[in-house]
Amino acid sequence: MDRLRQALDFCIRHQATLGYSTVSLLTAAMEHIFSTAVFKCPCNSGNMVYGSFFLLAPAFVLLLFGYMVDARTWRQLTGICSRKKKWETCTHFCKVLVPMTARALVAPLTWISVALLGANFYECAASGNNMIELFFCNKNKTGCQLCKDNEADCPLFKIPCDEKLSANRSSERLSLQAQSQLIGWFLIVSIMTVALISKCVSRCCSSVSYPQLKLRKIYSEKETEVFETKAEEHATKLAEGNTNCFFVATDPAPFPTPSKEEWRKISLFLDSQKKYYNMMRK
Repeated sequence: MDRLRQALDFCIRHQATLGYSTVSLLTAAMEHIFSTAVFKCPCNSGNMVYGSFFLLAPAFVLLLFGYMVDARTWRQLTGICSRKKKWETCTHFCKVLVPMTARALVAPLTWISVALLGANFYECAASGNNMIELFFCNKNKTGCQLCKDNEADCPLFKIPCDEKLSANRSSERLSLQAQSQLIGWFLIVSIMTVALISKCVSRCCSSVSYPQLKLRKIYSEKETEVFETKAEEHATKLAEGNTNCFFVATDPAPFPTPSKEEWRKISLFLDSQKKYYNMMRK
């Protein structure tokens, strides 16, 4: 029982990291299924479009899905067009959009990185690229002439379908699979470097100490839990009162509810008039 409690405490403390890890693993598994069961390179002049679509289109869909499932997105967008100071509201929304985008990019970047390491999508797309064709022509004049005379016999387009041809590399250039894997590792290293630098800069520029940031995080979580509980209780009492008044045909008694302005004030994550965020504190 104690070990189970310790495991639960660990999951709660690191729920963000575990959540991102789970998303990354599911995305990697989905990419593997797509690359092995769904993806079939046409091995013709449409290689570039087909390969690029499988590499980028799912990443874009995952980015949109990341925005959709993030509650902060809808919290910021709700009522944004009806607010009076639209310029300040839009400026604030742009500031909040940066961390929201960072969270939403976890799955898309995982998809692209894993796909590049697998090399299937890139190999198909690159075999139909004009620049790759120029490099190919410099080494193989006969193959280049075949590409011009008859696309069906072009050896460049058949690279994704011919393992022997794909494995043929020279000292002047790497194979398409090696290029894809190098780009994939470069992307992973770049993401980790940018994430680390961003984290360091945000912590270095913080006006409060680490224990204060920890307190702020705990307070925000507890405040959200209490708010949801109280909101449910408030809504239940209001619904019961209105329902009783309907059946007994009487006017409902006055029921205290926060004003529209008070609701608007707590709808922002960061109030420009306050130094530190909390939702309800006056």
